[in-house]
Amino acid sequence: MSTIESTAVSDEIVAYVANHVGFIELERPRALNALSTGMIRAMHAALERWRDDPDVLAVVVRSPHPRAFCAGGDLRFLYEAAQRGERNAIDTFFIEEYALDHAIFTYAKPYIALMNGIVMGGGMGISQGAHRTGGLRVATGSTRMAMPETRIGLFPDVGAGWFLARTPGALGRYLAVTGETIGTADALYAGLADICIDDAALPALIDRLKNESFELGADVVAYIAREAGEHKLAHAPEKSRLAAVRTMIDRHFAKPDVGQILASLESEQGSGDPERAEWAEQTIAVLRERSPLSMAISLEVVTRAEGAMADCLRRDLDLTRSCVGHGDVIEGIRARIIDKDNRPHWRFARIEDVTQEDVAKMFESPWLASEHPLRELQG
Repeated sequence: MSTIESTAVSDEIVAYVANHVGFIELERPRALNALSTGMIRAMHAALERWRDDPDVLAVVVRSPHPRAFCAGGDLRFLYEAAQRGERNAIDTFFIEEYALDHAIFTYAKPYIALMNGIVMGGGMGISQGAHRTGGLRVATGSTRMAMPETRIGLFPDVGAGWFLARTPGALGRYLAVTGETIGTADALYAGLADICIDDAALPALIDRLKNESFELGADVVAYIAREAGEHKLAHAPEKSRLAAVRTMIDRHFAKPDVGQILASLESEQGSGDPERAEWAEQTIAVLRERSPLSMAISLEVVTRAEGAMADCLRRDLDLTRSCVGHGDVIEGIRARIIDKDNRPHWRFARIEDVTQEDVAKMFESPWLASEHPLRELQG
């Protein structure tokens, strides 16, 4: 093993190079590796340092902790900053997080995300872009993936709308609106993971990556793919829960707005098919619990995600300002995370009360295009 560099670049991130592979390890286990501004900066700095370094062939991002790869952004920080009126601190967090997500999405070397345990919110932002780099999104048996933002009055940010818009059928619309958690087979079926490996095989995989002989970044990727093949789990995409209900998801969630989705689901309850009626009833219960405004925004985020990732991230930043300023996210964090009373007082009481004008207003940018904090992102 040849270790070029070994540096703890923050209290919560360890970045080092071993055997021509850059390793980024998330070290905030008590917060399930929720991203702080410091973690975001440390990750971005490591990636920039390695971008043009010929001694670094590929990058592996991982969590040494079994419960979570990354549970998202630091919601408690966002709540407390909002309570103190620190808008600049909130803007800075999202600006730097989205800049990191874009750097990953456009990285010139294979980026490999080992997505064990909880992979939610910001954890999707630092993993999904691997697919675009010639790298891999590696799920494990413990993977629990979601963009659960509608539960707290936010929306699928971190560019996740771009990936959700490219899932089969209406799966992305369903996942964005409901925020439902999916497992390994679901992630493979939806195209949100590339391969899977047994959790128990991860330590040996890391050890071997530090000792095998690699000449190209593609060699690192091929080696991991081979290892995954040898430890293949019983998580075939055809065993996906999403696959089992795909017909119903496509039928209802292809509707143009959340009100029509809800009406379609309600009509399913009288279909005479007990299984379909039960699924519809359960899904309606989920929708009734989420933020009505957030669900409407989330559906529109996926609908508008046909363009470049840079455009999606700029739009995400505009929406975070709107959601913090006059949306539901601060109240959602209070109810779900801070007070944990699970009784949020949403801006709109019912899905049917949200108009297209209400949604469109949330998408208005507070910045001129020439002054947008993410104006320089391309691709």
